[in-house]
Amino acid sequence: MKAGIFFTGTGPILILTSYGSFQDPKFIEKLSAKGIKKFIARELPLETVKKKYGLQFNTVLDDLNETDDLRVLDYNGHNVFHNFSFKEMGEPIYYEP
Repeated sequence: MKAGIFFTGTGPILILTSYGSFQDPKFIEKLSAKGIKKFIARELPLETVKKKYGLQFNTVLDDLNETDDLRVLDYNGHNVFHNFSFKEMGEPIYYEP
């Protein structure tokens, strides 16, 4: 399981996924189907996200399939951006088709 902030054209969103990589072609395809065709992603420690989102995290996680799935945990860009420090974020992953 992975969590990450995705900086998109409409602002940051927080995603949970069962994909092993944010660069997996099938993951990219699912993002594209949601209208996300270009992004910068920064991985977050799952436990940190769980601590900050509590019940909401558990509810979304319960809906997440074991493999090949993703869920948006938070689409309020202001909230997502200010909930995490840059120190908590992994190295950036850049994607554009």
